[in-house]
Amino acid sequence: MTISPRFLCPVLAATALILGQPSEAPAQSAQPSGATQQAAKKEPQNVVLVADSVNLTADGLLIARGNVEALTDDVRLIAKEITYNDKTGEISLVGPIRITQGESISVVADAAELDAELRNGLIHSARVVMADQVQLAAARLTRVEGRYSVLDKTTVSSCHVCENGEPPLWRIRARRVVHDQLEKQLYFDHASVLVRDVPVFYFPHLRMPDPTLDRAQGFLIPEFNHSSLLSYGVKVPYFIPWGTDRDLVLSPYLSSKTRTMEFRYRQAFERGGIQLDGAISDDDIRTDIIRGYVFAEGLFQLGQDYKLTFDLKAVSDDTYLTDYDYSDEDRLNSDITIARASRTENTRFAAYHYQTLREDEDNDEIPFLVLKAETERRYLNIWGGELRTSVEAHAHQRRSTKDGDAGRDVGRANANVQWLGDWTLGNGLRTGVTGAVAFDAYRTENDSSVSTFDSGFAPSVAAYMRYPMIKSGQDGASYILEPVAQVAWTGGDMLDVANDESTHVEFDEGNLLSLSRFPSYDRRERGLSSALGMNWSRVSATGWRGNLTFGQVFRQEVQPDFSKSSGLSGTSSDLLIAGQLSNQSGLLFTGRALLDNQGDLDKVGARLGWTNDRLWLDASYIWLQKDLAESRDKDISDMKFDGSYRINRHWTGMMDWQFDAVSGETSEAGLGLEYRNECLRVELSLSRRFSTSSTVQSSTKVGFNVALLGFSVNSNDKSYDRKCG
Repeated sequence: MTISPRFLCPVLAATALILGQPSEAPAQSAQPSGATQQAAKKEPQNVVLVADSVNLTADGLLIARGNVEALTDDVRLIAKEITYNDKTGEISLVGPIRITQGESISVVADAAELDAELRNGLIHSARVVMADQVQLAAARLTRVEGRYSVLDKTTVSSCHVCENGEPPLWRIRARRVVHDQLEKQLYFDHASVLVRDVPVFYFPHLRMPDPTLDRAQGFLIPEFNHSSLLSYGVKVPYFIPWGTDRDLVLSPYLSSKTRTMEFRYRQAFERGGIQLDGAISDDDIRTDIIRGYVFAEGLFQLGQDYKLTFDLKAVSDDTYLTDYDYSDEDRLNSDITIARASRTENTRFAAYHYQTLREDEDNDEIPFLVLKAETERRYLNIWGGELRTSVEAHAHQRRSTKDGDAGRDVGRANANVQWLGDWTLGNGLRTGVTGAVAFDAYRTENDSSVSTFDSGFAPSVAAYMRYPMIKSGQDGASYILEPVAQVAWTGGDMLDVANDESTHVEFDEGNLLSLSRFPSYDRRERGLSSALGMNWSRVSATGWRGNLTFGQVFRQEVQPDFSKSSGLSGTSSDLLIAGQLSNQSGLLFTGRALLDNQGDLDKVGARLGWTNDRLWLDASYIWLQKDLAESRDKDISDMKFDGSYRINRHWTGMMDWQFDAVSGETSEAGLGLEYRNECLRVELSLSRRFSTSSTVQSSTKVGFNVALLGFSVNSNDKSYDRKCG
């Protein structure tokens, strides 16, 4: 039977009204304007009405009975019977009624009646589910002016409600709930919060956002904690959105020993964005000053593929960040950078500012301001190879004017032209040649031990070869063995400049074949040298992958500016041993060690990571021997562990630990436990920081956090959902 769209339109409008969505059919006012009348006359498209029987009576009643379905776009209405009176415009629906719109909202009811203008209606025994998270069950739901849903005797929860009569973990019971569809807000009158049917809180009036709202002004989840420095305290964050492009979070932190206001400000622009985090405190730890910090970061897209980034940090005193557990940094590095990078170019302009928080360092005696400009270009297919050019200008300044290390200011300019060529021979041997000429110019102030100005050229040439060999094993694994070798020479005289930027040198598999392993230009490796190495790898059919690298450097002349622990002092370097192991289940292990000629270790580093559905693990170990040339007056042997393990569907354990093996003492330790289901998250944490410093105090912190999931909180991870018995 074909039904005129004149009859289908009110049915679909009724569906939209119950869902609280705009409809094309209802009149907008008693006397609509011409434009509104034209819109009202539009007939819905792609409308389908399905029923076991549809009758059109002589007195203008359209009656659809038996498995009635009305469908359009993403809206679907299912009812036992729908009756439309063409004369009065009234619509009645007999249930059970079920209406869904996509995945955002669904309504289940026993019966419904709507008025002629389709702006007001009454729905009996209604249950509304929003964003598949929050459920509202009411004895009666009244739609008012097409905008408000008024629910009487309402129960609200985001917990699973089982049919066995067991009460949900928590729910809110209210005399009345008003849902403002336009503002996406829920207003509660005389609301009681019940935990397992036991009332624990009462609110005469309560406002909460519905879960379809991305941003809403109001209080966020409070945090309760206890610190041995700050006593018992509570943080109550308040979120303030300003339009769609910026927002502010103010978090008062109150305890008997501090009055703190934390803040976070974010703003998005057409070509970038910024974020500011900070706090201001008046506490009993330092009564002589108002304490605080601010961290600001941002990124902007400039013209011609340039990007502007900044990361600025400032703090009132050396211990504020650790006292409040905002950061573990002991040096604050701020920078403003403009950069452009492509396949053939890397250009950067940067300004850096350093502030030390270390007890044994003086801010006046470290470079507080560093300016840098550099560009590197690649030119392909030049004389059968690749030509690279680079230019860099650098300056750093100390506040102190003392002579020597404490007050030295340096400015330098460096340029380099390098040609690289490589070839693969018929037997698989890969060879390459590099030739380069570098120019360095330095100006030094406040240091009488070196020249005020010095400059020089440094020509260099190198040749290398690699011979990769591959084999397939009977177990399906692939093996690769690759010996590597290089001979290099760098000329020019050592410049009479201080070693200000190359005091800490790393020798690893990445720079085994480098012309110079110093991190900056104030030092260069000179003379004749060679490097030998061996790479081995195995890739199994089951996804396991292992790599090993061995390498050593030999020289004709000793390089005096390499420290003992760098592994590069003497005519022959330490033996470099590096390896990596990984598999498809998320395991990744990396390790590196330097073994000297007497078989002693100079440096060891290892890291283990493992990530899968239940486990997140990050563990590391580092050992460095005592080396005064690197400002290290004792051995360092540190172990760190940070991880979490999902014990079962709802429980997750967390732990972090840092141990100083030299002193035999723990420096940091923490434990945490989280319970989470579809409607609740509870976190409990305990941490202890041990300090031997005279300025940083040891402290213990206990944290407790409870979140009711579902109200503008992303809790769509179904793996935490409970199951009804």
